[in-house]
Amino acid sequence: MSILEKALEARSKKVNKVETTKAIKMPMDVHAKLEEIAAAGYEGLAKEDSAYFLKCFGLFDKGEDFMLRVRVPAGQLNYEQTLRIGEVAQKYGNDYIDLTTRMQLELRFLQIADIAKVLQELKEVGISTFQTGVDNPRNIVADPLDGIAYDNIIDTKPLIDELQDIFGENPEWISALPRKFNTGILGSLSNSCNIFGHDCCFVLAQKEGAFGFNIYLGARVGVQAKDANLFVSIEEVPLFFKSLLTVFKTYGYRDNRNKNRLVFLINDVGIDNFVEAVQKEADCEFTTAGITMVQSQSIALGSNKVLGRNGKFAYKLTVPSGIFSGTDMIKVSQAAKTFGSGDVRLTYDQNIYIINVAKELLQELESTDLIKAYAKFNNLYFNDMIACAGTATCSFGVIPNKPDAIEMAHFLNSEVPIENANVRMNWSACPKGCGVNGIADIGFEGCKAKDDEGNRVDGVHIYVGGKITRVAKEAHILHKALPLTEAKHHAKYLLKSYADFKQRGETYEAFDDRYLSANYSFQALGFYTKINYILNEKLGLNVDFELENEPKTFKKEEFELFNFGLKLFKLLTGEKRYEAVENFQPVLTKPRKITRDEVSRLNPKVPAKLSEVIYNMTHQEKRERAQVFSELLVALKEV
Repeated sequence: MSILEKALEARSKKVNKVETTKAIKMPMDVHAKLEEIAAAGYEGLAKEDSAYFLKCFGLFDKGEDFMLRVRVPAGQLNYEQTLRIGEVAQKYGNDYIDLTTRMQLELRFLQIADIAKVLQELKEVGISTFQTGVDNPRNIVADPLDGIAYDNIIDTKPLIDELQDIFGENPEWISALPRKFNTGILGSLSNSCNIFGHDCCFVLAQKEGAFGFNIYLGARVGVQAKDANLFVSIEEVPLFFKSLLTVFKTYGYRDNRNKNRLVFLINDVGIDNFVEAVQKEADCEFTTAGITMVQSQSIALGSNKVLGRNGKFAYKLTVPSGIFSGTDMIKVSQAAKTFGSGDVRLTYDQNIYIINVAKELLQELESTDLIKAYAKFNNLYFNDMIACAGTATCSFGVIPNKPDAIEMAHFLNSEVPIENANVRMNWSACPKGCGVNGIADIGFEGCKAKDDEGNRVDGVHIYVGGKITRVAKEAHILHKALPLTEAKHHAKYLLKSYADFKQRGETYEAFDDRYLSANYSFQALGFYTKINYILNEKLGLNVDFELENEPKTFKKEEFELFNFGLKLFKLLTGEKRYEAVENFQPVLTKPRKITRDEVSRLNPKVPAKLSEVIYNMTHQEKRERAQVFSELLVALKEV
């Protein structure tokens, strides 16, 4: 018995309820009866069809209407498809469209009587909704400028078409997997599709002068994919992919749905044993990994247009939180046909490119009502913002989310405008993390919080330091359960530090690597944003507690804490706490002794509790000082 067989046997003591439901009927039998289901209405809708089988075709029952997830391979649409999507949204879906992080889209508010007609009208222009939900291979993402951008080495769309030929609308693969399966394939130097965040990641690589893909496997929310130490050539991609799906279908767990994504199987058997099983299934020994070539974030880096290799431009329409309309999708199709080739590209960060626009037509395109309507969102805080569905349309949502993200972006743009900058701010409405907050420069996860009066309000956990460029790295939590009204100020102070210390053209991710994370602990950064919020928003003192260009605290919390205390004392009193300090100790024989209310006495605007906090941070006796920022943050709640 192989190690994969043993792992499966250990996890086969029971079968989850979804697997029991899947055994009731074949998905294609339900698809064949769509017209009957539509005609019968909610009264005739079978429970298992609502709960599972219709989701195999992108149809999600929301109680009073349906959401339809539309598959858009690599985010690429032609004129007829773009136009038809807009028309369908207008006709059947309250003129509403959500753009998603899988470079596809969702139509909402569809009536059950119309579901068969909607799928048929989309099919007429080559659009499928198959396998966009539940236990299926989901939409495959790629560089939105695939085949266009100067940094695109391998045009991956033909490969994606080959992969879809394996499973797409194939009854043998519909609902065959133990759980959903996400795939990304990147043929470019810039990571514009969160390439390390999928179950299967084909990442541009070079080995012995040949271009292909290094393989990374097993990502999920909160976990980045593991390096499988494999290189596959362009020609080997379909074989590897089918073999990988087959192994997952055969040995993937079907008991606990919270622990049956691919990563759990890999963790149990080890990446080497898993890869060996894939190679055995393929009857091919793939070579070891080459050099991963991902070098940067999106090649656009804050610009709303990018020159392609053909001498024409891809023009980006920045769509706030991915909230779009059928009316504007029709306008996009018309603009794409008038000024470009008729083709558009959906992006991972919920925006739209109109491609192949000649330089001499750019000004005319920018003068259209469509472009002018979205021009106000063409700024640092909207360009790379992501927000998943919130309470308005998602049963898991804890906060509204999309409107919250938009409101904060407007606030930050008015408070901290920064030129030649790039920051990724991602919002998830709940712990499921569909807004990929875990890999953001600054991420927000919806939760409930308490305001100063103890009322339960909408809030967020704030994350910082996620990476997607050369390596993938999950962000660290900076603050838990902050009211949204407070959270925006914490983001503001982080971005003020970016504005103050960034180098020319430096992205926030690069700035964090070079300066923030290199010089300060996450605990210190949490205190930095909190103390500024208290000094300014709560107390109205209008003073800025600033970070240093070259701090000498070595990311050691006790040093940072003492140094911050000295700076606060000087900032709020105008006096030095000690005449001199060496190695984080006062150097005088008789250092200045103060009382707990010293700062309040010297500056009556400072509350006694804050004075006490500074006293504890700067006590002349090291053993008497506060040692960690967490205890200070607790004390500051009383200010």
